[in-house]
Amino acid sequence: MLFLSGCTEVNKPITSESEGFWNEYIVYPLSLLITKTAEFLGGNFGLGIIAVTILIRLFILPLMIKQTRSSKAMQALQPEMQKLREKYSSKDQKTQQKLQQETMALFQKHGVNPLAGCFPLIIQMPILIGFYHAISRTEEIAQHSFLWFDLGVADPFYILPLIAGATTFIQQKMMMAGTENQNPQMAMMLWIMPIMIIVFAINFPAALSLYWVVGNLFMIVQTYFIKGPDLKKAAATENAGGAKK
Repeated sequence: MLFLSGCTEVNKPITSESEGFWNEYIVYPLSLLITKTAEFLGGNFGLGIIAVTILIRLFILPLMIKQTRSSKAMQALQPEMQKLREKYSSKDQKTQQKLQQETMALFQKHGVNPLAGCFPLIIQMPILIGFYHAISRTEEIAQHSFLWFDLGVADPFYILPLIAGATTFIQQKMMMAGTENQNPQMAMMLWIMPIMIIVFAINFPAALSLYWVVGNLFMIVQTYFIKGPDLKKAAATENAGGAKK
């Protein structure tokens, strides 16, 4: 709540005089970093956003790796957890307590912490939201252009929104490789999120769309290197299933 309280100020320009913990220690330093990076790159705020986006993603990369490994560990235990749920299917209190005990014993046996995947997310979300605020609330950005678009207004040709949607789909597809059939809700989000991103990007300044595109491309490369063997296995499974049909 302390970090996200600054979300109510999304339409207020960020300056050195902006008050509050969120503005002073999260948003303004990131805004200053974008501005100084753009100045270093010859006053090109488009390149500044790209460079700082990559820098931020590299900074939180260890957290993302930890989160991905935790997710893979939990996924590997799903068959055994399903057996426990079937074994203790009764809804009475004693049976459910026994299920919890057996589940925790399973986690301890394999050295898995079910909360380990949450902590990296809690740490990185304020950074990413703060960066989003820094881009949208830094007035200098809106006064510049990059490639074919003005950073302060929506892409008139809808190219960035479409790329943002496509890269979101690819990135999510890679992250959920091999799990779509296990979780229908996640499979649904595979289509809903890209559509939402396209709608937002059509209406938001192009600077934010540029941030989404660069961030997604980074995540695609990152996911490829972290989950490479899993992606090849999932692709082989899909091909085998298609061949049988």
